[in-house]
Amino acid sequence: MKSAKTILFYKTRKARPMLTYSFAQIGKKPLYEALYGFIREDIRTGTIKAGERLPSRRALAAQLGISAITVEGAYSQLIAEGYCHAVERRGIFASKLAAAPLRSADPPAPRAQTRPLRFRYDFATGNVRPEDFPFDTWRRLLRRIQNERAEEILSPVPAQGALVLREAIATHLAAFRGLSVAPENILVGAGSDQLTLLLPALLGRERTYCVEDPGYGRTRRAYEASGVRCVPCPLDEAGVRPEAVRQAGGGILHISPAHHFPTGLIMPISRRYELLAWASEQEGRYILEDDYDSELRMTGRMIPTLMSIDAAGRVLYMNTFTKTLTPTIRVSYLVLPNSLAARFREKLGFLSSPVPSFEQYTLAAFIAEGYLEKHINRMRSKYRRRRERLLAVLKADPLRGRLEIQEQGAGLHFLLRLHTEKSDEALATALAAASIRMTPLSAYYARGGREAEHTFVMNYTALDPALLTEDLATRLASCL
Repeated sequence: MKSAKTILFYKTRKARPMLTYSFAQIGKKPLYEALYGFIREDIRTGTIKAGERLPSRRALAAQLGISAITVEGAYSQLIAEGYCHAVERRGIFASKLAAAPLRSADPPAPRAQTRPLRFRYDFATGNVRPEDFPFDTWRRLLRRIQNERAEEILSPVPAQGALVLREAIATHLAAFRGLSVAPENILVGAGSDQLTLLLPALLGRERTYCVEDPGYGRTRRAYEASGVRCVPCPLDEAGVRPEAVRQAGGGILHISPAHHFPTGLIMPISRRYELLAWASEQEGRYILEDDYDSELRMTGRMIPTLMSIDAAGRVLYMNTFTKTLTPTIRVSYLVLPNSLAARFREKLGFLSSPVPSFEQYTLAAFIAEGYLEKHINRMRSKYRRRRERLLAVLKADPLRGRLEIQEQGAGLHFLLRLHTEKSDEALATALAAASIRMTPLSAYYARGGREAEHTFVMNYTALDPALLTEDLATRLASCL
């Protein structure tokens, strides 16, 4: 703030400065605040030099025609912020300020973000359509929970999550995945990324963490952001090769055996036992089983979990509600072996739960009262019809014979390989011009990925079924 005018009068070299300010332009601002601003600016600019004694409260009040209480308020604020300091029996003095950096040295302000492009056919996101989320049930449960559990909702939630939610998850796992786990071994987190970021603190930062290549890029980036060594390991037709993990010096292996993302690969039982054997070779080796969309397998029985055949306590099981409900409900969970559950409580039990209590208690009721099971069954039917309709469009004219569909009847995406001479870059340009958004499989490789050329990952949960017509086939054919 700049004062209208500042005048300093000196009778001798040791005389106090006489300060004169105009309050004509301060508007509705309190007088003490305006005076504080004037004096602060004079100290910052050097008009009042470091070490100079300011007029006494009464002297400045008389000089400016204001009350001593107003001056007292201004001086108190200046002292509190360090612009002045009081010396007992001597008065108030201007403090010495360090030189401030020039404004031009500040980093440039970030550019305003533009709105993302909207595509008529978006196969790149795993969002949920509004009509697919049970808003009425969720809203009714939330209101009831607010009335019945008000005290619990407003109380701190344990680091592992609300007990009632962990109990509901344990019951859900027994019914849907054949896993018998104790609520004490379950850790609730704010999405799989947050749980992944937490793992190095639990398992050790000196370990080498191995991930699938191709794989979910955010998993690799989460480990790297945690400061650990993360090595992408190549796949063969059965999944991650144990030899590749050994060559990398891996201590922790993060995989999605029931439905690999993004290839859709289902790991056979022989490879699962090979990886369990690798984990048992040395103390401290663990496998993180990411079972992100197993409940939504479209055909046949659900694939048994790796944890269900682990007799040595080397598998951590992770799952999420972002696929079964919506990505915006950031609730995932981790099932820990007994030894790691005890270690978590000892090392990290001081943490606060990152998931809002409102969501935890509402989700617990949603699961315990059978709504999740009904919702999953309903969405399986919906997604199956949506997938079949999309596949029918892709297999008909004018795309007949111009593409190859790779799927294993699991999860909410499949791979589409296009028969074309165009590069992936040229394809991406043509697809965008046709208002089609698809992510190339090569984008999920950390190393290489040339073998994935012309292959795209097709997420179909966010598609409007009414748009799955010949128009899509015609647009896609024009891009080849």
